[in-house]
Amino acid sequence: MFPQLSRSARRTALLIALVSAVSLGVQVWHLMSVLERDLAATLLDMARYFTILTHVLVVVTFAIVSRPWRNGVSGPWLAALTLSMVMVGAVYHLLLSELVDFTGLGWWADQGLHTIGPLAVFLWWLFHAPKRRLVYADLPIFVMWPSVYAAYVLGRGAQDGVYPYPFIDLPVIGEAAAAVNLAALLLVFLLGGVAMIAIGRYADR
Repeated sequence: MFPQLSRSARRTALLIALVSAVSLGVQVWHLMSVLERDLAATLLDMARYFTILTHVLVVVTFAIVSRPWRNGVSGPWLAALTLSMVMVGAVYHLLLSELVDFTGLGWWADQGLHTIGPLAVFLWWLFHAPKRRLVYADLPIFVMWPSVYAAYVLGRGAQDGVYPYPFIDLPVIGEAAAAVNLAALLLVFLLGGVAMIAIGRYADR
């Protein structure tokens, strides 16, 4: 468990939770306006995306971290969530940013979800989160959430035929290619966990 954090760390954590919450809210409103769907249909569609669900985890986790009393968040979980947010930003900017051209409030929501949020979470983790107790035995937690998401989105896609990302679009690329892509992504998460543990040990000295 985390030790007591400074007031500055707690306030910044609350700000990050608010940034994620506002970005999610603006994205919901934007998609409802553009796609002319109701709230329930919009939320159901958004719940397919790793970015959206990871930001929901950020809102909950960082709201807990911001409490003035002892925090019920483990160091390995926060490190793993930080890596997931880093991957949200990296995968989007490297592979997905050219697929959709957002304008107006949609652009601001997009920046909050894929640029500001991931950067803010990483910087908070780097400068505020206790990291010295991270060990390589913690590596499984770094692939836990991505694995849960992969099982969820593939199961949901099998029901309705909709896959949110091109690299797991089974009807287009086939099961073998999707499996290779997912295995590669999980390997990247695992290697990212190694890097996070190494960075954490060094940064806390």
